[in-house]
Amino acid sequence: MMQNSDDEYEIKFSFPGTSRNELRGMQSVRATFKLSERAIGAISIVANQLGIKQKSLFDHLMDDVQTLSAIARELQNMDHKAQQRVQKTYVISRKTLSCLERISKEFNAPRDALIEFSVERLMPIITREREKHKDRKMVLEQVKKHFSAGLALLEKAEKSLGADDPVTDKLAAAMAGFESAIEDMVAFVEKGKLMEDF
Repeated sequence: MMQNSDDEYEIKFSFPGTSRNELRGMQSVRATFKLSERAIGAISIVANQLGIKQKSLFDHLMDDVQTLSAIARELQNMDHKAQQRVQKTYVISRKTLSCLERISKEFNAPRDALIEFSVERLMPIITREREKHKDRKMVLEQVKKHFSAGLALLEKAEKSLGADDPVTDKLAAAMAGFESAIEDMVAFVEKGKLMEDF
């Protein structure tokens, strides 16, 4: 920290270098791929369930260059005509697209197939989330039963103690909080319905 002539302090910072290319790599671009409905569904489900952007998911999948290269090597010996594919446009980072195109060119592997097989790495997450989804539905049903019992108790309290009694008032406030929590739970479980037919 340095003091200047007007008794003001000038603060000097030292930042780690960030290159223009690194910043450009973070820039969003649109890219269209031909993928199976299974891969498209997997991308949507994982992003939806984990609350992350699909762009971040692509960054994560393409950031592991070793795994991507291993997939590309395997693809050299495979027939890619098998399944029907759907054209889908995603917003991804320029860096991710650049990495994908570089590996595709280096190993002569179709970039759509690279994504398709990279997405397979998400399947264990979907399997775990699907199991949790079943458990969440079961817990939600139990919570709803407790809420109904709580409402019945509140009704009794209002009749026996009166609506303006402090105990009735506290119980009513607790039930309002309970109802709000249930609404949030219902919304989250509803999001998970995407997985039920996957």
